[in-house]
Amino acid sequence: MQIIENLKVKEKAYIEKLENGLTVIIIPKKDTLKKYAIFGTNFGSIDNKFIMPGKKEETNIPDGVAHFLEHKMFEQENGTNSLDVLSSLGVDANAYTTNDHTAYLFEATDNFYEALDELMNYVQNPYFTDENVQKEKGIIGQEINMYDDEPSWQVYMNAMKLMYKNNPINIDIAGTIESISQITKETLYDSYNTFYDLSNMLMVICGDFEPEEILQEIKNRLTKQGNKEEIKRIYPEEPEEIVEKEKIVTMEVNNPIYAIGFKDKLAEDEELVKKHIAIEIILYMLLGKSSKSYKKLYEQGDIMSQPDLDYEFSKQYAHVLVTGMAKEPKNVVNELVNAINNYKQTGLNKEHFERIKKKIYGDYVTEYNDVSNIARMFLADYFKGINSFSYLDAYSNVDVEYANKILNEVFNEDKMVVSIIRGK
Repeated sequence: MQIIENLKVKEKAYIEKLENGLTVIIIPKKDTLKKYAIFGTNFGSIDNKFIMPGKKEETNIPDGVAHFLEHKMFEQENGTNSLDVLSSLGVDANAYTTNDHTAYLFEATDNFYEALDELMNYVQNPYFTDENVQKEKGIIGQEINMYDDEPSWQVYMNAMKLMYKNNPINIDIAGTIESISQITKETLYDSYNTFYDLSNMLMVICGDFEPEEILQEIKNRLTKQGNKEEIKRIYPEEPEEIVEKEKIVTMEVNNPIYAIGFKDKLAEDEELVKKHIAIEIILYMLLGKSSKSYKKLYEQGDIMSQPDLDYEFSKQYAHVLVTGMAKEPKNVVNELVNAINNYKQTGLNKEHFERIKKKIYGDYVTEYNDVSNIARMFLADYFKGINSFSYLDAYSNVDVEYANKILNEVFNEDKMVVSIIRGK
């Protein structure tokens, strides 16, 4: 078993790649009552074209299959629903689908091993029929309609469509009513057999465990063998340019909401973490609560709270995103552009930079106080090809000179998009 350690947070992660292909990461947390398990597959909404192991021809699946599959996994052949079974055990269980992975999880203080039985049983034993697939189309159709009426989701999706011409990140994770109507039980089984192969999956366990003991418990509950063949994923070529600059739509909102995006190039693996940290610091310097721009916008009554500041990336896409609510979103856009241009001329203020850097480091360290944060972080980072501890290690290598370089490379008006939703 490989052991990686971070002395800064006094944490160890035990990593084992099993003979059947599954990777297991165990992060022991002594004397914690909560225990967390998450079982994930590297299959998200953007994985809709691929060549199945052992085949030569390309498989195209309808948009929304990863999310549809996540919904269907809980239904069992004996008529039970695994989510209900887990709830009856008194554990907090859930599942989610992102652009690049799907995950099934639970958090427990008691009945951990009974819950682990259920989690590992339903994820390894899908049950799809023509009838239950048809029924699910109605349920997911309602969810799609609900998100179509959700302004915060629409402002985000419009920003994706402004930035990306071909990348499937510009398609709703749940798909469309039309795309899910094409899903059959055969589509689900093909996708399951391809992407839920153990060699494409990861299990992360966090809590008060002895690594060798919990690893044996996991092995005892594995019923499948991975075929360990590579899945050939096919993604469309994506131009560096944005598609369009701006989109403004009207919906039922009390105050206008906005999403400002900067389309970015994919970073080299070794630079990913360092770049992510630098962008986080820059964003807080531009529009965080301690920034001049935030204070100005707040005092003018343009914004009521700090915008959400994010850098979203995977192996297939990367962009900066600033989202929030404003009396007049254009004022936020103009203030942000002015702040970027000022910093490009003068360079980032070193004192402010160091202050924000310390704050962000504090946030990273705080993540390790919670078993759910730790497990979800290790899972999401693993599918991006990142060891989560590397954020704590790379932090000291991010200096103001490097951040100035990233500011000039990433925050450019020709790569900027603005999505706004105003009230009717």
